[in-house]
Amino acid sequence: MRSEFFVRRSRIGAIFAATLVATTAAGEPRHGIAMYGDPDLPPDFEHLPYANPDAPRGGELVTANVGNFDSLNPFVRKGSVPWQLRFLIGESLMARSLDEPFSLYGLLAESVETGPNREWVEFTLRPEAEFSDGSPVTVEDVMWSYETLGTKGHGRYAGFWSKVATMEQSGPRSVRFTFDTADRELALLAGMRPILKKAQYDGVDFAETDGFDHIPVTSSPYVVSDFEQGRFVEFTRNPDYWGDGVVPFRTGTHNLETLRIEYFGDATAAFEAFKVGTVNFNREFNVAKWNSQYDFTAVKTGEVVRAELPHERPSGMTGFVMNTRSPQFSDIRVRDAMLHAFNFEFINEALTGGAQPRITSYFSNSPLAMREGPATGRVRDFLQPFADQIPEDALSGYALPVSDGTERNRAGITAALDLMKQAGWTVQDGVMADAQGDPFTFEIVLQSGSDETQTIIDIYVQSLARLGITPTVTVVDSAQYRERIDAYDFDMTYFRRGLSLSPGNEQYLYWGSDRADEPGGRNLMGVESEAVDAMIDRLLTSQSQQDFRAATRALDRLLTAGRYAIPIYQWNVTRIAHDRRLHYPETMPIFGDWPGWLPDVWWWEAEG
Repeated sequence: MRSEFFVRRSRIGAIFAATLVATTAAGEPRHGIAMYGDPDLPPDFEHLPYANPDAPRGGELVTANVGNFDSLNPFVRKGSVPWQLRFLIGESLMARSLDEPFSLYGLLAESVETGPNREWVEFTLRPEAEFSDGSPVTVEDVMWSYETLGTKGHGRYAGFWSKVATMEQSGPRSVRFTFDTADRELALLAGMRPILKKAQYDGVDFAETDGFDHIPVTSSPYVVSDFEQGRFVEFTRNPDYWGDGVVPFRTGTHNLETLRIEYFGDATAAFEAFKVGTVNFNREFNVAKWNSQYDFTAVKTGEVVRAELPHERPSGMTGFVMNTRSPQFSDIRVRDAMLHAFNFEFINEALTGGAQPRITSYFSNSPLAMREGPATGRVRDFLQPFADQIPEDALSGYALPVSDGTERNRAGITAALDLMKQAGWTVQDGVMADAQGDPFTFEIVLQSGSDETQTIIDIYVQSLARLGITPTVTVVDSAQYRERIDAYDFDMTYFRRGLSLSPGNEQYLYWGSDRADEPGGRNLMGVESEAVDAMIDRLLTSQSQQDFRAATRALDRLLTAGRYAIPIYQWNVTRIAHDRRLHYPETMPIFGDWPGWLPDVWWWEAEG
């Protein structure tokens, strides 16, 4: 299929080149809002540029998850929930376009209005908006949802609520939020909270609701129609969905009649289910497997088609995170030694034939990534006040260690030994130990079913043996894994943090000091850095794209040079295989395969 991705690169460059914020939207109800300037689509747009307004309705999408689930409420802290759930049953006042770095368009809200400095934002509900049970979505539902989610809901909602000074009904269908913090993103975040039905929770403690008895009633196109704990979840399109023919953002979307998530004990079983047709869509993250194992019968006959799709998202961070709360990893020299001992080039050759490029920083593969060499210009200006608190090479320039690709990795092991010695650890009778003879060891916690991850760790453990280090590798089921991660009860674990072209308040959740020790948080490495906090503050309060980009690049330097995670592969091309009756538009959004694309703009065409 033809892709317009590369044609669109020039437009993205123009978006990032904008230097002044637009204030024309202040005080005027608008159809959309952007972080900087105006949204791309005009008030009279008919559909998203990457949606097919003529797509037929019907068919099914069946995907596979590995592990288990014990809840179908993604909005509370309790339970292990299918990761897709909050994207399928949550609907908000505004919705995000995947074709722009950060623009929102009206969904439940027909308009948005902001103060001159975005110190407040006001939304007006569409009169047609209703929940799946036919009851109207009211301002009371909106206000209850924001307060309840912000105080009792999942931790992802608390940060925004903590910055709301007042929330008030400003009209029959309008609600206004006034903020107590200078933060341009808050006006956009206010439009992205899920709206729940207040009456569903009358007499019920929201925080303690059972994940199966209180499946949230929302206004979204899909409802949970069937499930079996740990086995599958099925969603059916609501035939009376309120947004059909009402919301331009929804035109040409949510065309599939049925969505089904099947659960499997491990990745091998999930792949076999795809090969025999029990599952009809699969993402492949291993290039070697993509090149060697997708020659099964359904591919040869054309029943299954393959596609490689580009995107311009940041790589994010995928790899193994070191918990700095653990005494073993509180010393940056030890973390640096762990990076030198991790023989990525050998692992990459063994698992992918050397075909998969490595993640080089948190925002690599994007205009927001740190640049090679010393920090210059605004990036240096932002970092210089913290020079005595941050790693020296955050300013002078840092790059990941590169091995010679051989199994022994002599240079890397030598460097690791020297770093461990600097930190007070030496090899004594074949065992890495401190001055008192206590051995250096740590626990790597993994979730069962993650075959490739365990293979990587097996190779890494062999490398660590050359340092006299024998870590404990503990594999637990998904429920135990969630409990341990939420309690930060690990020394090292697998880590995946997706990042976007519009980093904002979520950066506080990922690496902000204030929540570093809050149970169930997302700052798994335990970063507590005044410099990191300052860069997040800067990117949220920047008055130009130039400063915004510089602040993000500076943040990227701090995180990468901080040696908090051991990066593995980046996936700058998405590889998918699917039933040939499943289709998607030729025009790909800049975010590519991202929540909001699958299943949103896909459709099913039965063969005649």
